[in-house]
Order: sequence, then structure tokens, then C-alpha cells
Amino acid sequence: MLGQRGGSGGRDWVTLVSGLVECLCFAGVVFGWASLVFILKAEGYFSDFCLNTTGANSSVLTDCSGQDEQFSLVFTVASFLNNFMTLANGFLFDRFGTMAARFLAISLHTTGTLMVAFSTAVISTLLFPALSFITIGGMLLLITNIQVGNLFGSHRSTVITLYNGAFDSSSAVFLIIKVLYERGISLRSCFLFMSACSVIHLLRTFLLLPKTHIPYPLPEDYTYGLSCGTSGSHSVEGAGRAGGADSKRSEPQSDSVPFQPEDKPPSQTSEEREPSFSSCVLSWFFLFHLVWLSLMQLRHYLFIGTLNPMLTRLADGDPSLVSRYTNAFAFAQLCGVLCAPWNGLILDRSKGKQRAPGETEKEADLRSSALSLFITSLLCLLFSICASISVLPLQYLTFALQVISRSFLYGGNAAFISIV
Repeated sequence: MLGQRGGSGGRDWVTLVSGLVECLCFAGVVFGWASLVFILKAEGYFSDFCLNTTGANSSVLTDCSGQDEQFSLVFTVASFLNNFMTLANGFLFDRFGTMAARFLAISLHTTGTLMVAFSTAVISTLLFPALSFITIGGMLLLITNIQVGNLFGSHRSTVITLYNGAFDSSSAVFLIIKVLYERGISLRSCFLFMSACSVIHLLRTFLLLPKTHIPYPLPEDYTYGLSCGTSGSHSVEGAGRAGGADSKRSEPQSDSVPFQPEDKPPSQTSEEREPSFSSCVLSWFFLFHLVWLSLMQLRHYLFIGTLNPMLTRLADGDPSLVSRYTNAFAFAQLCGVLCAPWNGLILDRSKGKQRAPGETEKEADLRSSALSLFITSLLCLLFSICASISVLPLQYLTFALQVISRSFLYGGNAAFISIV
């Protein structure tokens, strides 16, 4: 049952909602880059790359294509490091657990926001490490939150996609900063406030998350959080060790006699037998999915990284039009948290249904994911077609398709990986 686990339902819901707020306000803010670029241009960042040229009628024209290239490069570097470091972040999370991974995530995210806060047009290059730290730290916050789906059983994929949708919608945070900036609040004040919010991340790490991991399937007596005296993962592991000790006491020979080559481990069913990590990574099934994800993600990164210069070109340099469409794009991102659960419902539709004879739960989940992957690909195709048409009003439709496509992509991918 959703959130009903022997008296822990209330804590589960607080963990779910607080994690949703964390992902919504901090994890994926870098994808609101277009809104932040609007502010940075007004502040004069990379303005030394703008060149004055003489037009045909001897008028002085300003060419800022070099400035746009620098902003695009900042986003490109941050996006590359975000994906390049994901494997290392996953290893850190698996090896050292939730608390260690979140300490690193909070440190990186806070350092990045402080660097933006104290950057100026004179030291514009500080944006390169700053945005990279914010991106890597935000992704690691998402990774540590995805396991919260394990608390909700048959609704696991829905929770995972909801968190990924919140990750997408967090790009609207830079829109809020843009609006506040236009109301007279400085860029430094906004990012100092974001840095101060790290205290909330730390409190949530200690109070509402385990030290190691939330297991799946979830034991009925599983507990976690500081108020329990020790993390739930420790309780489960401790019970496992106690059970192992009891079994050893019931079989005294196993304490003194080493394992013999002829001794055979107990037989396992096909559902109990877990494949090795290397066999999963090197399988064609995983590699094809990795290529598919990389191409889809590259399309979204190209669109976000070049949105500001594209809108400037389509609006003939009118700053008011660029601002209006930038705001429209950012508002569209807010819908990501509403779109992503649709994909989760598609992925979870096999839960609770009777499986075909001989079909495992994993095979049923993979069958459900086929429709999700098809819809995601179709949405990305429609988005790419609209984005390639140089008509400014059409970009409203492009924004809508982009946010739905990206919500389906990231949420569905996280749920798909949790299946395989």
C-alpha cells in the first residue's frame, strides 16, 4: 500500500514531499540556463567578446556572437561534466551510501552557488567551475532521492518519474531569479540565499534519509532517520547478521570447517539469480539504450544551450521579445513535474496485474516500458521538427513539446534502469 508500512507511512510521506521540494528547487536549476544568460548579459559577463563593426551606411553595429559562444561553452562544459561524472557519482553512492554522497552533493552545490554569487563581469570565467559544480551536485541530489521510490512498492516507478519531473521543473528557479532581478534584487543576493538553503539539505540528510541505502523490496519492519537511533539500513543489515549468527550456532561445524570446493551453494530460481554488473553494462540491451539516451539528451542540450541566441535571431534582436519568450520557456519547464508521472503510470500499469504463465516480474515491467520508450521517441521527433522551423510564434509549441519530451525521457530512463 502506498505510504502504509506499519506506522512509518507519515515519515514516508514527509520524506517523499521534502525530496520533491528539494529536486524542484535545487537539483536541475542549470537547465534554466536561458533565463540566467539574460541576466548575465545585462551584467556584462563576457562583454569583452562583443565586437563593434561598421555597417553599409557607416552605422556602428555590435557583434556579440563571441559572447554567445562563451555562454554556450559554459553550458556545454557543465552538461558534459554532469554526464561524465554520473558514473563516478553512482559508484560513490553504491560504495559509501546516502550520507556520504549527499555531503559531497551539498558541498559541490553550495560551492557553485557561492562562486556565482561572488563572480563579476571582470571574472566571468568563474562561471565555468561554478555551473559545473551546481550541475554535478544537483544530479547527485537527484540520485540520492530516487531511492525514495522504494518506500512506495507498486508505485515505485511513478515516484521515480515524479522526482525526475521535479528535476526538470527546477529549471524555472532561474526564471524566478530573473523576475526578482528585474524587480531590483541583485544576482548576488539570490545566489547567497540558495547557498544558505544548504542547511535544509543537511537537516534532511540526517532526519529523513538512511545512512546507507533504502532496500528494494522493502522489509516490512524497515526504519530510517535520526529519530530511530540508527538508520533503517543498519537495522536491516544488523538483522541479517544476527540471523547469520543464529544459523551458525545451529550448525556448529560451519564455524570451524572451511568451505570445501565440493560444497554447493543452495539452488536459486531464475528470479533470485542476479546478473553481474559487467554482464549488464556490456549487454547489447544496455548499450542500445545508452546510445538512444545519449542522442535524445544531446538534442535537448543543444536546444537549451542555443536558445538565447536563437530567440535573439528570430526576434531580430528585440530584447523585450527575447525576454517574453524566455519567460514562456521557463514557465513551460514548471509543467515537467506534472508531465513526468504520466510516464510513471504507463510503466506501473503492469503492477498488480496477473502475469502470463512463466513470465517474471522483470519481464512484465520491460514489456510495459516498450510503450513508454516509443512515446518518448515520438515526442522528441515532434519537438525536433518544430524547433527546426524558424517561426517565432511556433516556438510556444516547441517549448511545450520540449518539456513533455524531456520529462518522459529522464523519468522513463530512471525507471527503466531500475527495472533492468
